[in-house]
Amino acid sequence: MASESKIIIEIIPSSEIFSIIPLLQKLGNYTVSEALIKERLQEMTQQNYECLGIFDAEKLIGTCGLWFQTRHYAGKSMEMDHVIIDDAYRSRGIGKMLIEFISDYAKKKSCNWVELNSYVHNFPSHKFFYSQGFVAKGYHFVKEL
Repeated sequence: MASESKIIIEIIPSSEIFSIIPLLQKLGNYTVSEALIKERLQEMTQQNYECLGIFDAEKLIGTCGLWFQTRHYAGKSMEMDHVIIDDAYRSRGIGKMLIEFISDYAKKKSCNWVELNSYVHNFPSHKFFYSQGFVAKGYHFVKEL
């Protein structure tokens, strides 16, 4: 296994956005086709979206999408989306590195806060995000159409 000193976090250029597809498929339990993911990613890159890659040297081991918006209750904010780190790299401090990177990046973008959604049943992520200073402010409801 690689040491953490080789871990690099950086913005993935829009031209290379499809590199995250295998991670997104795993995150979504392979329920969305590759073709549909490509279509959606292409559309996302035209919106207020950026994507981080977490690399061990040249190998992509994680990703996190970033949405930028202005909210009436918070001002400018960054929303983390589709956070995933390869199983083999978990519990090695990389998540903490990611949150530090995101917090610094959000400040550079003049954001007032960072927000995210986590699935109700994903207790390990809740514990992690609480440990990183996040607080639960509400519930995220969806209605499929």
